[in-house]
Amino acid sequence: MKLKSLLVLILAVVGSSVTAQSNLLNAKSPDEIGKKTSAQLESDNDKPLPYGYVHDRDVLMGKMIWENIDLDERVNFPLYYPVDTAFVGKERRSLFAVLLKGIKDGKITEVYGDDYFNIKKSLKDMESVFKFIDTTDAGKDEINNYYEDYKSGKKVLDKQFINETELDASDISGYKVKGFWYFDKRQSELKYRLMAICPLAVEARDKARGNNDPIELFWVYFPAVRNILHEAKAFNDRNSAMPITFDQLLNSRRFGGVIYKEENVYGDRTIQDYMKDNAQSQLLESERVKEKIRNFEQDMWNY
Repeated sequence: MKLKSLLVLILAVVGSSVTAQSNLLNAKSPDEIGKKTSAQLESDNDKPLPYGYVHDRDVLMGKMIWENIDLDERVNFPLYYPVDTAFVGKERRSLFAVLLKGIKDGKITEVYGDDYFNIKKSLKDMESVFKFIDTTDAGKDEINNYYEDYKSGKKVLDKQFINETELDASDISGYKVKGFWYFDKRQSELKYRLMAICPLAVEARDKARGNNDPIELFWVYFPAVRNILHEAKAFNDRNSAMPITFDQLLNSRRFGGVIYKEENVYGDRTIQDYMKDNAQSQLLESERVKEKIRNFEQDMWNY
């Protein structure tokens, strides 16, 4: 028994040394924290676990579903925080900050305006969503009073007359995810493959005007961004020496989601379309869809 406990302790220590924040205890200056040595880079296989090949004939059953992730739920806090990066290290960022930075840097290109990947979007197409610049009422009066001077370029409108509204991580109210549940007959197992993710927030223009209705900002094809999400770490409240990547967190379904749509003969209508004005019935219908998928796996073992 003592030998078994010792082995568990050794494995825990080794695991911590591998996954803890790099060079934290050996750094001679704050700039060296998080930087791996050349030896560490050579020994590490720091890539997301690749998806195995699945032949179409091995998929005995499949069902596409859409879920809503509410960031007010405690289980989903690792996707939301930190919202203020002034008081945390450079390695800690929210999921939205990681996605937005990837889009701005040109590393994330598989960005779409819908969940069926029909309309591709660029950063230029979404600039008005992230940032909105407007002239204040006092600024409009200033322009009217000195219209000819502003028109000729003799005067330039002062910054005090300009309102600039920009979205940040604190504005994200939730996420929508699209995933495929399927039964792999080769491995006799029900599996899940995340296909797309979409942040929900109030558009910058609406935020400036006091409208608090969130919209779908953009849809990202998930398999194309796994490498970027693997480099970003989510906070592990139980053990900060063992962070989890956003890729691992999402693939392992360590979040709380509610099904709001399944693919169906009615043009993939949402639950809200046929269960109107009754939140309890919508939740019960969401659970029914979940049980339908779960029961299919159980029925596989009935003879």
